[in-house]
Amino acid sequence: MNQRLLSWIILIALMFTWGSSFILIKRGLLYFSVIEVGALRVVITFISLLPFAIRPLMRLSRTDLILLGVSGMAGSLIPAFLFAKAQTGIDSATAGMLNSLTPMSTLIIGYLVFGLKARMINIAGVFIGLAGALGLLQVSGGREFSFNIQYAAYIILATVLYAFNVNLIKAKLKHIPALTITAITFFIAGIPASIILFGFTDITTQFMVEPAALTGLAYIAVLAVIGTGLAMLAFNKLIKMSSPLFASSVTYMIPIVALLWGISDNEHFHPSLLLWMGMIIMGVVLVNLESKKKKLVEMQ
Repeated sequence: MNQRLLSWIILIALMFTWGSSFILIKRGLLYFSVIEVGALRVVITFISLLPFAIRPLMRLSRTDLILLGVSGMAGSLIPAFLFAKAQTGIDSATAGMLNSLTPMSTLIIGYLVFGLKARMINIAGVFIGLAGALGLLQVSGGREFSFNIQYAAYIILATVLYAFNVNLIKAKLKHIPALTITAITFFIAGIPASIILFGFTDITTQFMVEPAALTGLAYIAVLAVIGTGLAMLAFNKLIKMSSPLFASSVTYMIPIVALLWGISDNEHFHPSLLLWMGMIIMGVVLVNLESKKKKLVEMQ
C-alpha cells in the first residue's frame, strides 16, 4: 500500500480511537479515583504488551533503554494521570479540544530542542488547525474552560510532554521497530504504575466489596488495550512513516470525535461547530502538504 495513503488511514483510525478515549475516562471516573484511573490504564496496557517486551528488552543498548524510559514517562505514564485529573474539572469535549495544542507544542519543542525544520505552509497549517480547535473550544466548552483554568493546565502540560515524546521518537528512536518502542515504553512505565496502584490505593478491596467496580474496570480496560496500547503502536508507526508534525496533527482531529461523544452525552452543541471542524481539516491537510514531494520536515 502507498505509504502516504497508509499514513492517512492510520491518522483517521487514531482520530476515532483517541477521540473516544475522553468519554471512557469520564466513565471510569464514575467508579475510580484519579490515581486509580491513571494507574489502571497504564498497568493494563503494560500487561497486554508484556509478551512483546521480554525478548527485545535483552537486546537493546543501555542508551536506547534510557531513551525508551523517558519516552514511557513523558508519553504514557504522566499524561495518564494528568488527563484523569483534568476531567474531574472539565468535560470530555473540552478535554479533547485542549489536546489539540499538541502540534503547536511539537513545532516549538521540535525547533528549540531537536532542530526540527518546517516550511511556512506547514506552520500555517498548524495555526489554522489550532484556530479551528480553539473555535470549537469557544463555542462548545468556553464557559467550562474559563472557570476551570487550573484543570485545563493539566492537559496543556500533557500536550507538552506528548510533543517532547513525538520528537524524541523521530529523532532518537527511529531505528527501533514501532512494536518494540510501544512494548518497552509501557514495560518501563508499568513498573511505577503498578507500585502506585497496588501500594497506594485500595483497588483490590474495591473489587471485592463493590461489584459495580467491574463495570468501571471494563471501561478502563477498553481504554487501555485499544485506546492506549494498540493506538500507541499505530501512532509510533505513524511517527516513523511521516513526521512529528503530521503525526501530532491527529490531535486536531480528535476534538471532532470527542465533541460528538460529548453531544451524545448531553454536552453543548452549536451549528457553527461545523465551520471550526472544516478549519481543523484544512489545517491537517496543510501540515502534510509538503510530503507530496519528499518529506514534511527534516531533522537536523
